Amino acid sequence: MKIISLQPSVSIILDRLGCLDSLAACTKYCLDALPQLRERGLPLVHDSWSTKAEELLPVHADLVIASVPYRQESLTAILKAARPVLALAPHSLADVCQDIRLIASLLDAAPCGEELIARMRAEIEVVRSRTTAAAKPRVYCEEWGKPLIHSQFWVRELVEAAGGSFVGEPGATTTAEAVAAADPDVIIAAWCGAGDRVPLERIVEQRGWQHLRAVTSGRVFCIADELLNTPAPTLIDGLHVLAQTIHPDIFGSIATGSGRGIDLFSSAASKLR
Repeated sequence: MKIISLQPSVSIILDRLGCLDSLAACTKYCLDALPQLRERGLPLVHDSWSTKAEELLPVHADLVIASVPYRQESLTAILKAARPVLALAPHSLADVCQDIRLIASLLDAAPCGEELIARMRAEIEVVRSRTTAAAKPRVYCEEWGKPLIHSQFWVRELVEAAGGSFVGEPGATTTAEAVAAADPDVIIAAWCGAGDRVPLERIVEQRGWQHLRAVTSGRVFCIADELLNTPAPTLIDGLHVLAQTIHPDIFGSIATGSGRGIDLFSSAASKLR
């Protein structure tokens, strides 16, 4: 089966299943997530938000797999490509696992899918078990800055597994004033499409957050977009970074480079100093 992947999450799942050879086309963002794809010379298409039927039609493929986020126009374009479409819309960690299971079944890789899901769940429980008796710092996670948007539901689940208390309603818009009123212990920015390039100092100044608890204690972080916003096994990498930001006393501090995972993710998380 040959697949057109319209989101990095799909390509990452294929990679973790050992099925990357099934890719017939992907997005430029998939190349960022999986640099090894650059050597394959695959046709590049736009993602689920902006793809067009005319760019999908020339690609010889059996299935198009799309995932959040969508627009009505892009969904129409995908359907016009006249190929079978699998449109994923995960909301929770359980949904992400179910998507892995579904893709694995389509590629006759069900045992690999179950093994991958089991590893992810086991890693979550290992982190959760280490914070059971710890205090629960209040954590504001931001997916976008204009307007301010809380991170998704699966991020709330990861924050809670890492021993924190998620501030606000996942996926909802908020205001600088509402965040200031909550006065969180930790502030995390992971803007969609921004990588690890969120101007922390600027947003603190522009929003008048200089006196918030998280700012005065030096606990304002940028975590790379792909670690929290991509519904794929890489969320487990995001979990480890969250654990270090929320409980550096347990998991090691990002600032000092100690603790599990920091060697992998120190370049993907920056701290407001």
